[in-house]
Amino acid sequence: MTATSNERPLRHIRSFVRREGRITAGQRRALQDLWPRYGLEADSVLDMATIFGRRALCTLEIGFGNGDALATMAEQQPECDFIGIEVHRPGIGRLLQQLETCKLDNVRVMREDAVQVLKSCIPDNSLDRVLLFFPDPWHKKRHHKRRIVQAGFIELLARKIRRGGCLHMATDWEDYAVHMLEVMEQSPAFHNCAGTGNFSPRPDYRPVTKFEQRGQRLGHGVWDLVFQRV
Repeated sequence: MTATSNERPLRHIRSFVRREGRITAGQRRALQDLWPRYGLEADSVLDMATIFGRRALCTLEIGFGNGDALATMAEQQPECDFIGIEVHRPGIGRLLQQLETCKLDNVRVMREDAVQVLKSCIPDNSLDRVLLFFPDPWHKKRHHKRRIVQAGFIELLARKIRRGGCLHMATDWEDYAVHMLEVMEQSPAFHNCAGTGNFSPRPDYRPVTKFEQRGQRLGHGVWDLVFQRV
């Protein structure tokens, strides 16, 4: 259907709210001095081989928070390349500090809406793994439309992940976990690695963050979902 002059384009509903929060002097320095080395601008299609100077398995993490898990995975998997997307400057600054301290060169960072990055910057069939750990659950029912895991988002990821690659999600909200499972199992592009209707055990490569450890001490559950692109 073609739009008429009386129709307005659908508004993209963001799954996040930009909250600056407290930023330290060290994080501010990292953003200024290290961004030219590790940062990527969302103004063109990315060529992974050119960016990293090699051809390797490529992992995209959406919403890396303070960057602890991403830095740990990059250090433990030097044979893989990582791109991390985050919108909050303190978390980006902290990750940049870690990359400098650990002398990691297999990570690049983007500060942009992940959906826009996927649409405009990530080539089709270019990702081997996509990670979505503890996204905002938007737990109030009236806010469920803001959840990033929706059918359209999964269709977008299916175009970007190579056949045989995987999508790994984790959440500490059971209601969101059930929602994720329902959305994923409706997609013909993905296969549940744990079997239909099941959640996966935490893969060894996913670090347990301080946030997660605190939740476990409080009795919170964590649900992992690992789906293969078929």
